[in-house]
Amino acid sequence: MNVTTYAWIALLAFVGIMLIIDLFLHRGHQEISFKEAAFWSTIWVACGLAVGGVIWFFSGGDFALQYYSGYLIEKSLAVDNVFVWGLLFSALAVPQRFQHRVLFFGVVGALVMRGAMIFAGAALIKEASWTLYIFGAFLIYTGYKMFAGRNEHFDINDSKFYQYLNRKLRMTSEFHDQRFLVRINGLRYFTPLFLVLVMVEFMDLVFAVDSIPAIFAVTEEPFLVFASNALAILGLRSMYFLIANLMEKFTYLKEGLSIILVWVGIKMVVSHALFKIPTYVSLGIILAVMAVAIVASMKRNRRESA
Repeated sequence: MNVTTYAWIALLAFVGIMLIIDLFLHRGHQEISFKEAAFWSTIWVACGLAVGGVIWFFSGGDFALQYYSGYLIEKSLAVDNVFVWGLLFSALAVPQRFQHRVLFFGVVGALVMRGAMIFAGAALIKEASWTLYIFGAFLIYTGYKMFAGRNEHFDINDSKFYQYLNRKLRMTSEFHDQRFLVRINGLRYFTPLFLVLVMVEFMDLVFAVDSIPAIFAVTEEPFLVFASNALAILGLRSMYFLIANLMEKFTYLKEGLSIILVWVGIKMVVSHALFKIPTYVSLGIILAVMAVAIVASMKRNRRESA
């Protein structure tokens, strides 16, 4: 794939403009309604699909399908990330009117962090292609561990990183509006909102360790990997306010995500050791797995309601 400097500039400019619009429209403290979250989620998904259309126009269908596969994988894994955000906000009693600020800076940090990881991963694969086998094996193992622990739930009090922050930082006991840092009696104190932001960034790093190798399984083009990550991440904030209260209804989410991780791990190994698996086959399997997980979850919810 021939990616010009202008293409990178256009992508980064688009991401930057959308972030500025998002921050400007939600600069106040108002709570974000379900209707507003649904509207913005639709906008973000439309942007993600449109970028794939632009790639299709300039570079052809195969690269566009690679982008859509990566985008779908990232969106699927993001649902689990959103669930963890909900648990974090609940455990630390973060008022909803403050959550947008945390998630906005969390998304910005995630974009920078993942960009660095993507370019490092691309350079590593270029210099030592055998690392793809390690990535593939890691994804298969991660999928197995996710399936085995599908009934376990995240508990912030079990996080050693959270315990370390609590010990090392001078913290206030209450929120101070949307501020991360305050000065009391001449001393600087971090607010609980700062602790939440650090935990959001840390958990995104944990998820990125899974999602970035998974996208490299469907494409080795850094531009496509970053574009699919960026466009999927941009919509995470709206997705959270849209489905955070509905997460318990995704009964078979963990099972579906674990199967997807195992599949892309197998695809990565097979495509480089034996024969290349067509992108449309991989995309079809990912769509089918998520569709089965959603339909099965809906049927189980109806049975339990009855």
